[in-house]
Amino acid sequence: MPQDYERLNERAQQLLRMLVESYIRDGQPVGSRSLSRDSGLRLSSATIRNVMADLEELGFVVSPHTSAGRIPTDRGYRFFVDTLLRSRPLDDAALAEVRRHLDSAPLDDPKALVANASQLLSNVTQLAGVVTVPRAAVASITQIEFVGLSENRVLVVMVFNDREVQNRIIHLSRHHTPEELRRAAQFLNEQLVGRTAEAARQEILRQLQEAREHMNALMLDAITVAQKIFDQSPAPANTSLDYIVAGETNLMGVAQLTSVEKLRRLFEAFNEKRDFLHLLDQSLHAEGVQIFIGKESGYQILDDCSVITAPYSGDDGVMGVIGVIGPTRMAYERVIPIVDITARLLGSALSVRRG
Repeated sequence: MPQDYERLNERAQQLLRMLVESYIRDGQPVGSRSLSRDSGLRLSSATIRNVMADLEELGFVVSPHTSAGRIPTDRGYRFFVDTLLRSRPLDDAALAEVRRHLDSAPLDDPKALVANASQLLSNVTQLAGVVTVPRAAVASITQIEFVGLSENRVLVVMVFNDREVQNRIIHLSRHHTPEELRRAAQFLNEQLVGRTAEAARQEILRQLQEAREHMNALMLDAITVAQKIFDQSPAPANTSLDYIVAGETNLMGVAQLTSVEKLRRLFEAFNEKRDFLHLLDQSLHAEGVQIFIGKESGYQILDDCSVITAPYSGDDGVMGVIGVIGPTRMAYERVIPIVDITARLLGSALSVRRG
């Protein structure tokens, strides 16, 4: 925990929580008098003003130039989310609505299911919902064959997922007979079929490190050939990330984003996708819900926004990411569980359809 966080005693934390909750609810700067009235701490306005001054000095709140009240900063929201948030689980009615919305998509159309999920997030949160299209299954090796060519060259034929064929030519240090190549291919098929190219590469390195002194000539030849195969070029890449966004127009009514120029640039970013895809890709490799508040995203266009994401997974691992984009002044205690449960249910629904 940052050192400044440790300087917040229980009284300061409670007042900060009340200020953030009040600002999220009403959208108005919060004054010391209202905090004194609502806190239940029996503190004078003067005492609360002193606490607010400390919070402002630490960067948790700021006073807008037009008001004596204060509003949370990105740092204040971060402390609130990490330490003070009282998250509310979805009630049964909301959970049923999520299930119904996802179940309404055609059984054989994953993209329609993703579109439904994006629209659902938008409808329930009244913000922008975004869901990445499920990634293609990771390519695994089905078969390896070798064909001898002239001048110590070998044609390598590799089949991935029973359908995608890759051919590549490698140069070896000596000539190999057709029988040697057949036996090397047989050995590698026994060792590597069913593995991804990266897993195969790791297995080859492991065998070289652990068993070189115990390998016979056939095994050494096969492993040497395999090294050249996987060092030369990568396996088929997964389909690049793409996403479906819904409810962008919900952001037009958000006070923080009323600037026409801000909205124009934000909508352009939605369409260009590059920055959002990079942000979503970070979430693809994370565990659980991720929250980017204001400048934390690293993209200036999102300085006034928060992005809440979660990866969704099936039987074969992580398939994509869902998320909500809105102002930093959003109902985190409500949005976070919606994103979390929708990710879980979307992963389950996609697994059922793929099965």
